[in-house]
Amino acid sequence: MNMLRKQCIAEMKRVLRNKYFVFWSLVMPIAFYYLFTNVVNTNVADKGAWNAHYLMSMTTFSVMGSSMMTLGIRLVQERAQGWSVFIRITPLPDHIYLAAQMIGQSVIHLLSITVIFLAGAIINSIDLSLFEWVMSGLWILIGAFPFLALGTLIGLMRKVETAAGVSNVLYMLLAISGGMWMPIEVMPDILKNIGQWLPSYHFGSGAWALVQGELPTWKNVLMLIAYLVIFMLLFKYIRRKQEAV
Repeated sequence: MNMLRKQCIAEMKRVLRNKYFVFWSLVMPIAFYYLFTNVVNTNVADKGAWNAHYLMSMTTFSVMGSSMMTLGIRLVQERAQGWSVFIRITPLPDHIYLAAQMIGQSVIHLLSITVIFLAGAIINSIDLSLFEWVMSGLWILIGAFPFLALGTLIGLMRKVETAAGVSNVLYMLLAISGGMWMPIEVMPDILKNIGQWLPSYHFGSGAWALVQGELPTWKNVLMLIAYLVIFMLLFKYIRRKQEAV
């Protein structure tokens, strides 16, 4: 347990020193939030509801990207630099090392959620109950696990450039098709039908429901669990193939 704790702390320090994490996971979502609530879409019927809705969109957008890109690309870089091979000759078990990566990233997510929530409260004076703040934050924190699993899948790629390209494309496609940039209801029917099967939509949908005084649906929960299982099984299968080679 002490080994896991120390490795988690080390991983968190590494993420916080990454200037790209600060930009993509904190600065950019907050900038988008300000733009789409105070410059664009300023004439919506219920401004308060829209501000709360879009705050959840940008928070889920941030956490999803951090899970896929920060974690995934870091894993590829470490393998390319021989770090993962070095870890195997140390007393640190491989499963502890991977668990520390994911736990450390989750703690970073908690920081991201807190910072973006505070920014939203300051920028637009969002009026949510303590229950809504806490539950939406917990939903985003726990709901990010399928994307952490997807990040470990990206981390199995051979080249950093490939991982960066694939993660960027997936990130944007999931965000746009999942309704994080604009409500899925205003999209063409074909995109709407596709979006409702994506993990990003169900991730955002649970948070949107909570700030509307509702609870995430069972479909939201089951879809995220299903994607988590699928990504974990794929990771295990591909890693076994790579180790066999």
